[in-house]
Amino acid sequence: MKIPKSLLVDPEKNSVYGSFAVAVSIWAFSYSVIFGQILILAYYAVWLPLILVDYRRFLRHLSSAWLPLLFAAYVCLSVFWSQAPGITARTSIQYFSHIACAYVAARTVSVRTLTIGALIGIFVVLLYSLRVGNYSEDVLDGTYNFVGAFASKNQIGFVASLGIYFCVVFLAFYRRGWRSVILAVPIVLLSAYLLVIAHSATSMASIPAVLALVALLTMSKLLSRRYRRVIFLIGAGLLVVVAFVALNLGLMDFVLGLFGKDSTLTGRTYLWEQGWNAVQKAPILGLGYAAYWVQGFAEAERLWNEFYITTRTGFHFHNTYIEALVELGFVGATLVSLIMLRTLYGHVSAVIFRAWQADSVILFGVMVLLLIRSFVEVEILNPYIMGSFLMYFSFFKLARLPVTRTRWSPAFEPAEAAKREAAWPRHVSGPAAANPS
Repeated sequence: MKIPKSLLVDPEKNSVYGSFAVAVSIWAFSYSVIFGQILILAYYAVWLPLILVDYRRFLRHLSSAWLPLLFAAYVCLSVFWSQAPGITARTSIQYFSHIACAYVAARTVSVRTLTIGALIGIFVVLLYSLRVGNYSEDVLDGTYNFVGAFASKNQIGFVASLGIYFCVVFLAFYRRGWRSVILAVPIVLLSAYLLVIAHSATSMASIPAVLALVALLTMSKLLSRRYRRVIFLIGAGLLVVVAFVALNLGLMDFVLGLFGKDSTLTGRTYLWEQGWNAVQKAPILGLGYAAYWVQGFAEAERLWNEFYITTRTGFHFHNTYIEALVELGFVGATLVSLIMLRTLYGHVSAVIFRAWQADSVILFGVMVLLLIRSFVEVEILNPYIMGSFLMYFSFFKLARLPVTRTRWSPAFEPAEAAKREAAWPRHVSGPAAANPS
């Protein structure tokens, strides 16, 4: 039995396979630490073989991916100056292959399919965590939080916030009758419940802001392109002014207090200070990708001990840009920042300055969520992480590829068809066919 290529690589026809592949990916991102390499192999298996199905699709407009490819190459080259070259070599190859999977996904999966697959995957992931039912005490702030099958409340909070986000945008842009509502309601209720009991301040604070921004961009569809530009410029200016006033009047401490946090962000400011001190050792190129949090290294062991990380793994500086500065220097931090900004601007400009598109609104909301979290978490610098997959998927979606359609010839008029039939040579059978002369 032959399977048509379109059922695997055509974004308009592969919704079944694409949703399955996205769901498998989310399960791998969430629980590969628990179930081992089998999930990582499954993640590779649903994306990389698609290159063999239609390699021309992935070579088309490959130059548009130059910035992530440049960053991936720089990450791999950091092995030459890394203080832990073995770890850097292995992790950089994993990161490069992770970017390749996101590239394949962006070329073969539509945003609608991504949304459906994410909802399926998130629902299964959260159900499993609910079944595990683990709670963990945060020794720094003394709270007792739900973590499920994850290692921390922030991880499950991120997955739950994505569950709420994708449910809302699915119902807003992609629903098809009441059946879609019935299927989405259990997911959004489960996501909201786990987000509340996880007490992840970052997730609870960021998701309302992102949904409000998406709502504003959705309403901008009613305006002409000219008015959209004016309102966007005024709104961006007001946002900068409000942020400046909030920081100077102490409103930030008030907002943090609403979520049970103080100005130190539960020790994060001290951790950032330690990270900045580490940057001074190699400010230009960094210490090497994934070469700081290594068992046996004095500074990493000291910080693990101070923050009660008994496993001595899975820790970071809780700031994407400080983490990038430590591992990859100013060069690497600049590259990853450019990827983030290019993706943000690309999607918002598609909504404001070009024809309004729901796909760009959704991906812009995802990028804003990642941007907010990037100041207190590290979710785009590691392989096999949902945040980095979504960022590169959103970046590669900026390239608008032409849709390949079957071209049908127009039907001839009866008279013209008769003339053409008379002009065409007829099939001859028998000896005459073997000797046309």
